[in-house]
Amino acid sequence: MRALVSYLSYSGNTEEVAELIGKRLLEEDFHVDWCDIGIERPHNLSVYNYIFIGTFTWAKGQTPDEVKDFVYEIGYKPENVAVFGTGDTQFGGDDMFCLAVDKLATFYESKWPGLKIEQSPRGSQEAKVGQWVEGVLYDAKSFA
Repeated sequence: MRALVSYLSYSGNTEEVAELIGKRLLEEDFHVDWCDIGIERPHNLSVYNYIFIGTFTWAKGQTPDEVKDFVYEIGYKPENVAVFGTGDTQFGGDDMFCLAVDKLATFYESKWPGLKIEQSPRGSQEAKVGQWVEGVLYDAKSFA
C-alpha cells in the first residue's frame, strides 16, 4: 500500500506529527512519500491508497494560505484523505482549536475524524497520534 503524508509546518509541531504518522505507516509496510506543503507541489494522488494532509490553525481559526493553495492545486476531492493538525487553545479557546482540521475534514468528507494535537505531539499526545493512526490503518486495510 502507498501513502502520501503532506503537511505544512512553521514551528515544527505539525511536522513532528507527520513524522510520527509516517513512522507508523512504515511499520505497517506502507510505501510512504512526503510532501512539504508550500515548498512542493501535490503529487499524482491517484497512485496513493491513502492521503494524509496536515496543517496548523492560525489567525482566529483560519487555514493557512499555503494549504488552501495545495487543496486548489489538487483540483478534486480524493475519497481517501485523512486530516491532522496542531493548534493552541490559548489562542481562541476550544472553539477555534484546530479549526483548520475540521474545515479540511469537512471539505474532503473524510471517512476518519481529524486528529487534533495541542502544540507538540510529545508525551501523552504521541500515544494519541499512534491510536489515531491505528484506527485509520484498520479502515485503510478494509478499503484496500
